[in-house]
Amino acid sequence: MSTITRRSLLAGAATAPLASLAATLPSGSVTSWFASVDVLVVGSGAAGTAAAIEAAQAGATVLVLEMLPKLGGSSAMSGGVVYCGGGTALQKACGIEDSVEAMRSYLLAASGLYAQQDKIDLYCRQSPEHFDWLVAHGVHYEPSFTEVKGLPGTVDSLYYSGSEQVREYAALARPAPRGHVPGHAGWTGGRSLMEALIPAAQRAGAKYLTGVTCRRLITESDGRVVGLEVEMDGKTRQLRAKRGVILAAGGFIHNREMLEVHAPELAQCSVPWGNMGDQGMGIQMGIAAGATTAQMHHGFAIMPLYLPDHVLKGVVVNRRGQRFIGEDHYHAFLGHQIAYHQGGQAWLIADKVSQYGYDDYRVREVARASSIGELERQLKLPERALVETVDYYNRNASKRSDPLFGKVADYLSPLRQAPFVAYDLSVDKAFFPAHTFGGLRTNTHSQVLNSWNEAIPGLYAAGRTSAGLPVAPYVASGVSVGDGTFFGRRAGKHATEAAV
Repeated sequence: MSTITRRSLLAGAATAPLASLAATLPSGSVTSWFASVDVLVVGSGAAGTAAAIEAAQAGATVLVLEMLPKLGGSSAMSGGVVYCGGGTALQKACGIEDSVEAMRSYLLAASGLYAQQDKIDLYCRQSPEHFDWLVAHGVHYEPSFTEVKGLPGTVDSLYYSGSEQVREYAALARPAPRGHVPGHAGWTGGRSLMEALIPAAQRAGAKYLTGVTCRRLITESDGRVVGLEVEMDGKTRQLRAKRGVILAAGGFIHNREMLEVHAPELAQCSVPWGNMGDQGMGIQMGIAAGATTAQMHHGFAIMPLYLPDHVLKGVVVNRRGQRFIGEDHYHAFLGHQIAYHQGGQAWLIADKVSQYGYDDYRVREVARASSIGELERQLKLPERALVETVDYYNRNASKRSDPLFGKVADYLSPLRQAPFVAYDLSVDKAFFPAHTFGGLRTNTHSQVLNSWNEAIPGLYAAGRTSAGLPVAPYVASGVSVGDGTFFGRRAGKHATEAAV
């Protein structure tokens, strides 16, 4: 008795009206290939470039396709932070002790129900080696640690980029700084990262083409992906990929229709944060080839209260006048709470000690009063709600305690000195960047999975085109770029090893 597999069934039913094949181009209809390479990479950001480096260094011919005229994708716009740990060379140079187990425990706990344990395990185990790989490919780090909260604007390369020191996580795993940022002054670490990695890919032999719009995947009758149909120079072309196509085209923060369907909370945020190429193109092409997706409603929604750190001595309240998070949490935790759980609305309540003291572009002052009661009335909060919240907070803060959320003592200070100020932290009023995390489901080799949890032959995804390590709430700066570069590398390596 012969065995019938899903692939053989598809091969024998090529004329069936399958949606997963209708939106792809059958290879049989290609009369001539405009170009043929081993590996095609869609997207020139950190994930795509890391994939290109690995594939090219393994001897494959690699072509990287970029829709926009400038290379680097959203990665070049980012802070360039890579979340690494477990005893990296940088941690050791700074005298920081860390373990794979502690890193793993934090990521699993902070990621909650959406944690992909197999990917987290692998990433944590190989994190020290991954950092070495970045250094070997020209990314510069300074062996210095800073305790400043938030992305350093200095040359310091190591800092706490998440909520590792917050009480609920510090109790589970020994805290360690794991934010690894290129050692250049300013906040343009992403540019420095890509200025190192793109030339490394080119030296390895990878070629880049800009101004190329990828339209659909080209598939065999059994579903194997063998190329791409693109538009370039005003013409439609077919490009062959003998070993694999790697989709690393970013997320979909600039595709309004996709955003409103899949992540309406993010659609309300004031600043869609990402390269204009983040149109969901890679995700849509993957779906058309039979891929499944995960966490499409996830993303980061960030309310960057700090710097300066002293504003964290204030309290953040919702429309009921109640605190809902420790103010010292990583700002993506705060943003997530506001966007996903507080109806998109919140305020920072500060006194003379904890207010900004200047007009800050991130937040707008909406009320000022000589008493908390008057501030409450101006904000139209429920009667006595804010007063009771602040009274309770003050009683405990005076004892350097925060029973509700365990805010660290450095940021505990009773709100007693007028004037009292309220800043609007609402998603549509404050500077509230948002970016998507949902995408194509992949395994640890970055192969794209179908609805039967099987790898689609010849198709890979990495970075924000995939549903990788980053989930909502975003647990630490650097998880996204770390995930993209690491699993981009694995895509490039596996595709190169695939049978022709």
